[in-house]
This record gives sequence, C-alpha cells and structure tokens, in this order.
Amino acid sequence: MKLKPFPALYPNFDFIASPDAFCNDAKESFRSFLDHGFFEKMPNDALYIYQIESRKRKHTGLIGLNEVEDFFAGKVKKHEKTLSEREHQQMQLFMQWNAILKPVLLTYPTVPAINAWLENYLQAHPPLFSTRFVRDEETHRVWTVTNPSDIRLLQELFSANIHGVYIADGHHRTSTVALLHERLKDKSPEYDFDHLFCAFFSVDQLDILDYNRVVSGLKNINPMQFAIKLTQHFTISPLEEARKPACKHEIILLIKKEWYSLQVKPEVLEKYGPDTVVLDANLLNELVLRDIFGIADIRTDTRITYIEGSKGLEGIKKSVGKSADRVGFMLYPVDIDDMMGLADINESLPPKSTYFEPRMKSGMLVKLLKS
Repeated sequence: MKLKPFPALYPNFDFIASPDAFCNDAKESFRSFLDHGFFEKMPNDALYIYQIESRKRKHTGLIGLNEVEDFFAGKVKKHEKTLSEREHQQMQLFMQWNAILKPVLLTYPTVPAINAWLENYLQAHPPLFSTRFVRDEETHRVWTVTNPSDIRLLQELFSANIHGVYIADGHHRTSTVALLHERLKDKSPEYDFDHLFCAFFSVDQLDILDYNRVVSGLKNINPMQFAIKLTQHFTISPLEEARKPACKHEIILLIKKEWYSLQVKPEVLEKYGPDTVVLDANLLNELVLRDIFGIADIRTDTRITYIEGSKGLEGIKKSVGKSADRVGFMLYPVDIDDMMGLADINESLPPKSTYFEPRMKSGMLVKLLKS
C-alpha cells in the first residue's frame, strides 16, 4: 500500500462544549462549523495515529491517504455491493462539504512490526488531542507523525508488508471517490479524487459484532406451517433465558416473548459442499426470509429492520416489542477469515452482515478535497 501524509482538519476543542453533539451535527453543520472556527488545520503534512479506548479495550490504527488506483487494481477489497443511489447522495455531500468527514475503515492481517512501531510512538509522544464521548463511554486520541524519517519508515513498512486491504466500513465512500476520480480527474484537477481517505486498523485491532434482524409479517403466516418449515432446516430448542448465539450456524429466535435456539441441521450444510463459505445470514435469507416470509429482495423489502450487535439483546427486544407481527433473529458474528475469503474471490456478503468496532466519529479528522 502507498501511504501518503496530508494536512488534516481537526476540532478546536476550546470552542466545543460537547464532542458528542459536535460529531452528531458534523454532517449537517460542517460548513458552518468550519466558517466559525471550530476546526484547526495541520500546518504540515502528517500521518495520524488514532486510538479509541472503550470500557473493554483499546483499538489503535493509522490514518493517511492511499492512491485510489489501488482500489481499481483490486488491492482495496470490498465484501458488500454498493447502491448507485447512495453513491449519488455521497457525491452531493462531498461536493457540498468540499471535504470527507470520516475515513474509510480498512483492515489487514496483523503485522507485528507495524503494531510495535505504533505502540512505541504512542509511549514516546503526547497526543495532539484526547477527548471523551460520554454517550459511548469512549476516549478518542490522535497523535501526529510529522517527522519525514518516521513517515518514510511507516511508508516502507506498509509497502513491504501490506499488499492488500479489506474494507471494514465505508464501501459507499470508497466507491464514490472512485467514481468522482473517473468523472472529474480531467475536468476538475483542483479537487483531489486521486486518493482515498483511509484508517488502517489491523485485524487484531478490530472486533466484529453480530448484525441482527427483526422481520414483520408474522400475522400473515400460519403458526403451524411456520414451525413445520423451520424444523425442516433447524433443530429447535427452547431457551430458559435470552442469549446470543454460541457458535456459527446457530440462530437465536425471539417470537412472542419466547426465545429459541435454531441449530442448522448437518444435512442442510452438506448441500453446500466442503469448500463453500456458508454464512448464517445467507441461510437465514434463503431458508426463512425467502421461503417462509416470501421476501425476495432483502435489499429493498421494508419488512426487515437491521439491529447492530452493539445494541445487544435489548436492541432486539425493543425492536420486536409487544407486537405479535414481529419476530427477531440473532446471528453469530461473521468470521474475519470468511469475510476476507469472500472478498478475495470478489464475492459479496449479504447486506448488513458485519458490524465492526471501533466506530470512528464524523469530524474528528477531516480531509479537504480542495485547499
């Protein structure tokens, strides 16, 4: 990978009473914030070490630019399909802001030498800023790397050790920059669409959480037929209390305030062959949502609500609520090797299959598209 430093914008916390409110409002109010002095700009090019500390752990990564040509060459690998409508919306926002407010989150197999260098640097230098987000109970810290020899060393480490990365969050931001590069590189050379704004976090610095579903339409299904169709594909066991799936190929069902374990039957899995990556989201989509609920297009059907794993059991309970028409499904988190394996062969995961932590905040580091 070809790392490049740049002069980022970052918040002027002397003027910001609530980092939570500032980042929540960044998308709507960025130009106003910028005009009223809520941002500072680095005087020189830099790379940026970004650390997020939660109650559970610390996540540390490196932020910089990378040539968009690496995306076209297949070195920046995606695992989700993008929607042209979303890309059009992103284009309008980028041009309205003249900026990108959050980097694309990229991951790569752990390189001990890079991890050690970052950790040593953190220990030897004070951060540019450290701020607390009360709602998420997180502390976000940023260090700048401005010494040319340090930058060259990081560039050499990345070039020698990282020959491809995987998009963890930001598929539409990536594809939008790629489209703008193709459309405007000759017409508007004053804009920088030659580079992706990237946050590189190795796989050991990321957590993959579950992404769950709540489906409406239970009233239209015969209860007996529902149970019969489920038993064709799953071994069903009632649960004494709510819990998340314990392993791959177990789905937890919440229906009418009762919890059940759905274990995929071995004969179902045998149909896919030994070399096939069988995702629980695909099994749910095909065996339950399509065959039982009649949902043909999971991307557009409004009966499906997606619940981030970070919301836990309470997120599913709240979404299902007291409605007799809704049913909840909890999935085991996608394995990082499965995600990478599918990306390597240019196959896509179903929408809303992965939820990565850490989650970066809009407006904490900003890349201007035109100086």
